[in-house]
Amino acid sequence: MSKIKIGVMGSVSDLGYSEEVERLAFKTGMEIAKMGAVLVFGIEPDADTLPTVAMRGAKTNGGITIGITVGKDKKVYNNDCPEIVICSGLGSDGGREYALAVSCDAIIAIGGGAGTLKEMANAYSADIPLIAIKGTGGWSNKLIGQYMDDRKRLVVIGADNASEAVTIALHKAEKYREKFGIL
Repeated sequence: MSKIKIGVMGSVSDLGYSEEVERLAFKTGMEIAKMGAVLVFGIEPDADTLPTVAMRGAKTNGGITIGITVGKDKKVYNNDCPEIVICSGLGSDGGREYALAVSCDAIIAIGGGAGTLKEMANAYSADIPLIAIKGTGGWSNKLIGQYMDDRKRLVVIGADNASEAVTIALHKAEKYREKFGIL
């Protein structure tokens, strides 16, 4: 059976997240690795992000991390490289966000701007479970407890902390994989 892939989506540093939210992202990555799942995220060439912070956390626990780039450039901000870099060949106009979202078995959102919203909408359309950590700002806070449209495919589940978010994500990912026959 292949490993469960948990996506971490969230704010880029120019959105001004707090040190507390940054620590939460780091802990989320640590928890994903501790539970034996793979962390998937969008890697940026020119800015730090909460997903990159989560990747650092996963690496401290020996976790496997996959970063999906914009375009075909393998440049990674601050040479902070995951174990696996996938060049999407796609732009940041929504193409990379789609590839990133549908590569996951569940997604944890932390804060987030327009890119995170695109990733969450793509996951929603593909029935991929969405978990958002409460109190982190951005689209995560706005969408907790909400459906993204009138189809009511799945609600965005709120989590109080990193450990709870990962526990929920793993449970929902297992159900998602069962539903779609993913081994």
